[in-house]
Amino acid sequence: MSTPTLRSHNWFGKKDLDGFAHRSWIKAEGFSELMFDGRPVIGIANSWSELTNCNAHLRQVAEAVKRGVLSAGGFPLEFPTISLGEILMKPTTMLFRNLMAMDVEECIRAYPLDGVVLLSGCDKTTPAMLMGAASADVPAIMVTGGPMLRGRWRTEDIGSGTDNWRFWAERRAGRLSEEEFCEIEACLSRSAGHCMVMGTASTMASMAETLGMTLPGNAAIPAADSRRMALAEMSGRRIMEMVREDLKPSKILTREAFDNAIRTGMAIGGSTNAIIHLLALAGRKYLMEDFFYAGGLPAVLKELLPLLHGDALTVTGRSLAANNEAAVNHNPDVIRTLAMPILNEGGTAILTGNLCPNGAVLKQSAASAHLLTHRGRAVVFEDHADLHARIDDPDLVVDETSVLVLKRVGPKGAPGMPEWGAAPIPRKLLQKGVRDMVRISDARMSGTSYGTVALHVSPEAEAGGPLALVQDGDEIELDVPNRRLTLRVPDEELARRRARWKPRPPHYTRGYGRLFLDHVLQAHEGCDFDFLRGKTPVRAEDTAGPSHS
Repeated sequence: MSTPTLRSHNWFGKKDLDGFAHRSWIKAEGFSELMFDGRPVIGIANSWSELTNCNAHLRQVAEAVKRGVLSAGGFPLEFPTISLGEILMKPTTMLFRNLMAMDVEECIRAYPLDGVVLLSGCDKTTPAMLMGAASADVPAIMVTGGPMLRGRWRTEDIGSGTDNWRFWAERRAGRLSEEEFCEIEACLSRSAGHCMVMGTASTMASMAETLGMTLPGNAAIPAADSRRMALAEMSGRRIMEMVREDLKPSKILTREAFDNAIRTGMAIGGSTNAIIHLLALAGRKYLMEDFFYAGGLPAVLKELLPLLHGDALTVTGRSLAANNEAAVNHNPDVIRTLAMPILNEGGTAILTGNLCPNGAVLKQSAASAHLLTHRGRAVVFEDHADLHARIDDPDLVVDETSVLVLKRVGPKGAPGMPEWGAAPIPRKLLQKGVRDMVRISDARMSGTSYGTVALHVSPEAEAGGPLALVQDGDEIELDVPNRRLTLRVPDEELARRRARWKPRPPHYTRGYGRLFLDHVLQAHEGCDFDFLRGKTPVRAEDTAGPSHS
């Protein structure tokens, strides 16, 4: 196998003014002449940030990657990327996922990198980095940060996100004291790492592994486990081999790889957000620690092999089947066999109907069985502010059969399609013991949320989709077994409403916000930017010209 021409030669290998300048300025960081002997330059794209607790340990992970690169004869150079902290970033990290993807792509394209290791963790950082690397198409491997340690309150294991919503509902209903709530706050998240349930971060880490973009076993190793650092070091060594093999994302991210990811996402009951991210890139009893100790994603993939494209190529240079042939399931109650599944269908249902012409999604593995077939009268909230102003109003006309409809929280409406879809149950119903209701919106919901919630309604209300026309009292039918979501209003009445409907003024008139509103696609197209569709692979000749002379 011949080693491909290194891109980095265009920066460090030339004996002219450019080569002199590039080497001289990098030597200011203390690198010796040895680093410029023609060895591959490996970029370490690091989404570390103190504002992103999920990624707060990635500096240590980066050091482990550097050990691997150096031991394999490479020149590692770490660089920062935008970091998207799900908890702190407003209005939503989804508003900035495409910006991060552009950041990663353009850094790969502009810098002297022969290969790149992507360090991600929090929800949107993983798909954003994969999108950027896929577009640039240089050899790339991903290392995610891993899940945080499980929470523990008194004698109960608790999960980030999922139990947030449960305890908050109990607090609103008056069944949990302020003192107890404060206790839980102090022990829910007790280490760096992403949520330790099968939320969006864990799902996207599993998708990255299934797609073949990580080493086997990456998805589930806890952030605090030393094996996370060992895997990072091995990834540093492996990217050196990938550069020599010229193994690029375009050879790995095939149709078969995406098919594998979709099937695996359905099998693990993954977050509905994975659908949005995979499109753009193309249970509660146990927590992620239990998943890892049971065998992690390799055990799941081995069990699913009869349903997968086992010959799909991965970053190891081997097939998905070969990577996982030795995997062992140490706890069949955590990772079920195909013959004894928790559910007979995949965790996510794709709905269609006159309320969602381009589709909607519902996580049936997190829904209430008695609501999967339901008719009810709409209680409509025109936007997020309206929801929070009225949801706990004692005079709100609502009962447990009602369908809560939230508008203008989609890609353009919110904007950014925040995780507002799991609207809270009205307090007066919580106090009566109601734990779930049918809820519909053009938003997303956290992968840690639960309930009978139809999401990603497309087209969204702000784009003039049928959701914009729903009024209080309209009858809505949810039929998950037949994958239908129907607004029971005559076409003539809907036409009259449409004639009166007008969009609101744009939320942004300048800057990145304006660019987002002008170019973001709808949910069924992954909320990507229209001008980012397809890819423009990096070419060595693009950087062959001078920059200083």
